[in-house]
Amino acid sequence: MNQIIQELEALLIKPNLPKVEVGDTVKVFVKIREGGKERTQGYEGVVIKRAGHGVSKTVTVRRVFQGIGIERVFLIHSPRVEKITVMRKGHVRRSKLYYLRTRTGKATRIKERISARDVAPKTASAPASN
Repeated sequence: MNQIIQELEALLIKPNLPKVEVGDTVKVFVKIREGGKERTQGYEGVVIKRAGHGVSKTVTVRRVFQGIGIERVFLIHSPRVEKITVMRKGHVRRSKLYYLRTRTGKATRIKERISARDVAPKTASAPASN
């Protein structure tokens, strides 16, 4: 890629975004313009796909609203995306979770990923004396 384009893209990349993986439940805060006013709206759902790299990195977030599945694609580094918070980390074994589209109810549950730092360290306990 051209050096000039890389320098311009480096200015647009947001440095303080959390690491978002497929299977995570995230809340994306998006700026919405209604008439002359602008407000922030939260969109919470499961990340089913990541794509792109650099400035054009996107995530597809799926949520079920009133029994209907809705998916939105967000440009992570867009000025319209105010912030992203990870509500819970998911443990999945696929890079794309398209199979969630055909499932409903409890079949759409994703196991939670427990990292090593979340688990309390085991301490060696002394044997109990009588």
